[in-house]
Amino acid sequence: MLKKIVVGADHLGKELKDKIKDHLASKGIEVMDVGINDDSQVDYPDVGKTLAQKIQNNEFERGILVCGTGAGMAIVANKFSGVRAVCVNDAYTAERSIASNNAQIITFGALVTGIPNAIMYTDIWLKNNFQSERSGNKVEKINQLDN
Repeated sequence: MLKKIVVGADHLGKELKDKIKDHLASKGIEVMDVGINDDSQVDYPDVGKTLAQKIQNNEFERGILVCGTGAGMAIVANKFSGVRAVCVNDAYTAERSIASNNAQIITFGALVTGIPNAIMYTDIWLKNNFQSERSGNKVEKINQLDN
C-alpha cells in the first residue's frame, strides 16, 4: 500500500475529504492536504489544479479530490498531461479505475457519495494496482492523446 497520498476538496467536499484524510492517517499513510481547511468558499478548479500538478510532477503517485459531484474535479484533473482521474461512485469503478485505467486520481461527490462508501472505495482503489499486462496497451493509447 502507498505510504503517501495527496488530497484536496472545495468547500462542498471539505467534510468528506477530512474523513478520508483521517482514515488514511489511521492506516499509517502520510497525507498532504492541499485544501481547503476552513469554511471559505473556493472554486473547485483551483484545488483540482494544485493537486493534479503534484501528480503530474511526480510528487505523489496518487491523489483524491472531492467536490459536490466529483465530476468537476475529474474534468479539471484530466486537463493535465499524463494525469488520469476517474469519478468513483461504486466499488467496481474504484477497482477498475486503477487496475484497467491506471488512474492516479479518484474523485468523489460529497453530495452523492456517503462517507462510509467513499472510505470503502478509497480502500479498494489503494489495495489494487495497474494490470499493465492486460491494459498497458490501452493506457498507452490514452497517453498518446496528450500529444
